[in-house]
Amino acid sequence: MTLHCKRGSLCVMDETRKPTLIASVQRALHLMEAVASHPNGAPAKQLAREAGLPLATTYHLLRTLAHEGYATRLSDGVWVLGDRITALHGQSKTQQLLARIRPTLIALRDELGAASYFGMHVDDEIRIIDIADGPRTPRVDLWVGFTEAAHATAIGKCVLRQLDEERRRDYLSRHPLIDLTPHTITEPRRLLRMLDAPAPVSLDYEEYAIGTGCAAVPVTDATGSVVGALAVSCRSSKLPRIEASVHRMKATAARIQRTLTFTM
Repeated sequence: MTLHCKRGSLCVMDETRKPTLIASVQRALHLMEAVASHPNGAPAKQLAREAGLPLATTYHLLRTLAHEGYATRLSDGVWVLGDRITALHGQSKTQQLLARIRPTLIALRDELGAASYFGMHVDDEIRIIDIADGPRTPRVDLWVGFTEAAHATAIGKCVLRQLDEERRRDYLSRHPLIDLTPHTITEPRRLLRMLDAPAPVSLDYEEYAIGTGCAAVPVTDATGSVVGALAVSCRSSKLPRIEASVHRMKATAARIQRTLTFTM
């Protein structure tokens, strides 16, 4: 930091210092880059040379990375990336997806004045991926885990409606139709009949929570296969107005579909 002063004037502080960097972290990252550059693995001596590190330092770093799961030494002595890297990569893809979808959900929330949701069919389960809410557009209190209550929500019914009969029955066989409100459908045959009927929008009339309604439209991939659903929740008295705006929801779902095409 340097002080610049002129006679008769205030001294001005000039922040020219470089940020504090942790050398050991830099060395570990450079070493991981070297490991990643060899799909079939490389010995420690080669990695030390490529990362510009002393061999002793390389061994210490590799042992530490191996202990934390970020590197693995194979039986022939070469080093490869560890399983934790795969886990990080998967989380990174989720974060990239959220970063692309969040602005779209926020725009729909502000346009309709209702909390917006995006859910996906992942590993044979229906999961909420992201929610855009706010002080004036609160989310539904998920007092019962969503994976146990898809039958009572618009977003869950929207995804189930897109599945073929076998997958739909499989899902319902693993998720009992628990009674949440007097309006919850708990009879499997009645729910299946409703899911068989084509509908431009799936609705929840106080089936999950008294006083709350929800509307959902499907989100598919480029081939038309089921991916998930886009939904909004609101006071039940406001649901008819949301139904009248289903074209806006479908336009948003199309934007999300394009995002998924370039992200997944």
